[in-house]
Amino acid sequence: MKKIGLIPLRKNSKGIPGKNKKKMLGRPLFSWVLSEAIFSNLDEIYVFTDDTEIIHYIEKEYHWSSKVKVLLRSDENATDTASTESVMNEFTKLIAHDYDVLCLLQATSPLTQRAAINTVLAKVEQEAYDAALTVVKTHRFIWDASGKPKNYDIYNRPRRQDFEGLLVENGAVYATTKAAFAHSKNRISGKIGLVEMGEESYTEIDSTSDWEIVTHLLAHRLQKSKMHDKISYLVLDVDGVFTNGGVYYGADGELMKYFDMRDGMGLEIIRQNQVEVVIMTSENSELVKTRMKKLQIEHCFMGVKDKYSFLEQFLKNEGASYSQVAYVGDDVNDLANICSVGWSFCPANGTEIVKQHADYVLTQASAQGAIREVCERIMKYNLRYS
Repeated sequence: MKKIGLIPLRKNSKGIPGKNKKKMLGRPLFSWVLSEAIFSNLDEIYVFTDDTEIIHYIEKEYHWSSKVKVLLRSDENATDTASTESVMNEFTKLIAHDYDVLCLLQATSPLTQRAAINTVLAKVEQEAYDAALTVVKTHRFIWDASGKPKNYDIYNRPRRQDFEGLLVENGAVYATTKAAFAHSKNRISGKIGLVEMGEESYTEIDSTSDWEIVTHLLAHRLQKSKMHDKISYLVLDVDGVFTNGGVYYGADGELMKYFDMRDGMGLEIIRQNQVEVVIMTSENSELVKTRMKKLQIEHCFMGVKDKYSFLEQFLKNEGASYSQVAYVGDDVNDLANICSVGWSFCPANGTEIVKQHADYVLTQASAQGAIREVCERIMKYNLRYS
């Protein structure tokens, strides 16, 4: 069965302006569900949007995945009043109804994980449901506007552990068969299966306070999932890690960057100790390319904005895991990786937000021996695996 994912994005947002592109842990909001979809059992994922900036970003940033595609959404289906069903109907017509299962994913649910996507798909593909959706169990006591309780007896208030609670849609994942959608024109219809997600996934992002809550939950989940193993990969940002974050510019553009020779020696030594060095930077700099060539670093990836999903794809190709990675970053676009890898480091002069999330804040500043310090700490750490 051909399983298609659909992520509808609208350019304008009233609650939080530019919400879909606003960075959460250093990544655009929509990229959290997109990367989970990429590594799920979906065959293709379409981002359907009226925002040409997002279209250009995706075309450039996710070239490494043949699954990801973008389509331009019509203006009439990108208004405040347009229903999700009308967007789905427009989309299915544009792809000439070439799917067996359509999976709707909401970008405003960044806590969605591939396991939930796969379980929803399995309900339809393997358990013969016409549709499926994600829900959360709430143990809240519900009342109607007239002051009547809807799910408990006020004279026999149950204890939480004895209360079954209610299942509530969290709006994260929906799936429907082609036949069911063609008949009902609705995201769910017919025989419907339910997939439970954690109660934290029920938080909707409608305000800046919601944003802060979900950001905290997301960071906590990543950090809680950390595992430690022998370090086999040292992944480094460039500006603010190799360099002090500054650059000399002239009339013809970038002229000079400052690199610490001690860092170069540290990297040479650590490679001799079977730790692969990987460079991952959002910039495209000829000076950096020249320096990395001089250091004989094979894995040098330039112009990478979404470092989190790119690193996961790199590790997948290498047959490795986050637990084998040490990561050094200094700014917000490094946050997701800082929270995820086995060991994360921040130079002494890194940004405060990265210092708060890194496993270790180095005693040395960038371009003043920070990388050399990391190399020495990794070699000492790896001795326990000898």
